[in-house]
Amino acid sequence: MFGDTPLVLVETHDDLLRCVEQLGRARVIGVDTESDSFHHYREKVCLVQISDQHTDFVIDPLRVPDMGPLGEVFANRNICKVFHGADYDVVCLKRDFGVKMVNIFDTMISAQFLALPRVGLADLIHTWWGWHLDKKWQRHDWASRPLLPEHLDYARGDSHWLPTLRDLFLRRLQQVGQLAPVLEECEVLESREWVRPRHDPADFYRVKGSRQLDELGQRALRAVYRFRDTEAERQDRPAFKVLPEEILYELAVSRPQSMEALNETFRRGAPFIRRYGEGIVAALREGVTSTDPLPTVADAPKREPGLRGPRAERLMNSLKDWRNAVVQRTGLPPIAVASNGVLKELTRVAPRTVEGLSEVPELRRWQAAQYGGEWVELINRVLGPERVEGEESGEPEASGGGGRRRRRRRGEAPAAAEAESVLAESAE
Repeated sequence: MFGDTPLVLVETHDDLLRCVEQLGRARVIGVDTESDSFHHYREKVCLVQISDQHTDFVIDPLRVPDMGPLGEVFANRNICKVFHGADYDVVCLKRDFGVKMVNIFDTMISAQFLALPRVGLADLIHTWWGWHLDKKWQRHDWASRPLLPEHLDYARGDSHWLPTLRDLFLRRLQQVGQLAPVLEECEVLESREWVRPRHDPADFYRVKGSRQLDELGQRALRAVYRFRDTEAERQDRPAFKVLPEEILYELAVSRPQSMEALNETFRRGAPFIRRYGEGIVAALREGVTSTDPLPTVADAPKREPGLRGPRAERLMNSLKDWRNAVVQRTGLPPIAVASNGVLKELTRVAPRTVEGLSEVPELRRWQAAQYGGEWVELINRVLGPERVEGEESGEPEASGGGGRRRRRRRGEAPAAAEAESVLAESAE
């Protein structure tokens, strides 16, 4: 499957320095990571796979004492880093190793903008090369050692093909006029950060249905959520493997105060009752009698000014209908046209002019260029020229305050020039 390409396992500082020296001469590299989130309480990157045109490197950060030198590669703008589904890999690499990430190309985004029927990496490799990637190691505990030959073969397979796949996609994207949008989407990936808070007192509000519980139910939910988190950390297991959220919610609703009541609520002898029953009952007793105030829902996004109510609902439905028509006409998936998040912000801001599109958070340059005129025409048609008395207009006034969310700076669209540069570079 990998031809004559050598595999190099990097396990020492000197190994890493030699690896970085070679990668520093590369024009394009494929990158992937393996983490242990399915098996441990605090996930971490356990392997970093990088392939240039000569070698497949599998770097073991659990053996290499300092991954710092690898940052030179990721920060080098002259080296294109090719990922498949880069979002998760980028935030994990930043979180664990503090790297700066520039010049990304994402083959999954490319496949979406090419309207390919299957966009998984294994599907793409099978389509172009006829190889079948065995994904049986996908949920392997990558923190376990030793690394067997079959582990290394699986790991290198996720980076080995990426540089060539990028070259295939570049020309196809240019042919269908989608190269500039893909490059902009890849540029956005550079700024991704790991933002999930740890031990936030309001974390239990993330459980589905928590907002609909009464005060006593929320107190009970907070108590069993904390119990689960403590157990998960003690066992070094993912929290969902200790108690699924569905069980947490049911416990918050039923609030059994004894082992007998717990067994009546759930199937008698259920494994989680045998393991944690006494602890769950104790947590619920403490929770329902606690006088500690519930946290405010600080994690809920602040309500920003803009269009609300029936007119907003009508506009949102019209924008979704518009997107469905574009999807049907072009064959593109909805995400390659406009996400629900973008449509919601278009609805909230409701710009009446093309210039007003700059007020829509996270709106891409390519979207404004391709669809801006259609959106403005649709918004004016649906909302009409008159403002409803007493309703926020959806056209926010200029504000220097902190209430408005930070927006990405949007300069002149460099699409054509950047696309031509990338194509020229790939042809060298």
